[in-house]
Amino acid sequence: MPESNTGLERLRRFIATATRLASPQALDQGPELAAVFADLVGHDDWLPDACTAPHPQFYQQYLLHCDPLERFSLVSFVWGPGQSTPVHDHEVWGYVGMLRGAEINQRFTRDADGRLALAGEPTTLRPGDVERLSPAEGDIHRVSNAYPDRVSISVHLYGGNIGAVSRHVYDPDTGQAKPFVSGYSSPSLPNLWDRSAAVRATLG
Repeated sequence: MPESNTGLERLRRFIATATRLASPQALDQGPELAAVFADLVGHDDWLPDACTAPHPQFYQQYLLHCDPLERFSLVSFVWGPGQSTPVHDHEVWGYVGMLRGAEINQRFTRDADGRLALAGEPTTLRPGDVERLSPAEGDIHRVSNAYPDRVSISVHLYGGNIGAVSRHVYDPDTGQAKPFVSGYSSPSLPNLWDRSAAVRATLG
């Protein structure tokens, strides 16, 4: 029997598609990738439970997959009640897709003197919504859980190994930039590739 397109199979299919779309150098932020990412976050039946656990103080960034050539990475962000990021950038492109709950995104611009200014009104992402990030278009922002009393989870696709990218946090008052490397919240990866049960089921 073939595997259904749910659970880890859905995640495996996405990773396989993203890998096929990647060139030897990188994965482009193109319309086909945007469509398959939107389809992934449009279903809430595949994220492993271990990658949904909040921390009482800090938002969590769980690595779901990193391409062996570090052309892209996929992570889940788990926001405890009221948690938020500092103002930060990415240095690589990205997509943010909302899976559960909601998050508020406030973008910033930085002038020639390094000062930050709000770039429009904050936006709220809800399940199934996708937002695009690009350093070329300005990707400085702060993200917050929209709920003070419940967990929210978003899924992020980046054009690099985001946990190892040197990027910046910014003082919201002065605009001063400070380098940081985020790392990941878990030392282990979900086991996406054990398909033994499905294969055994075909043996009769």
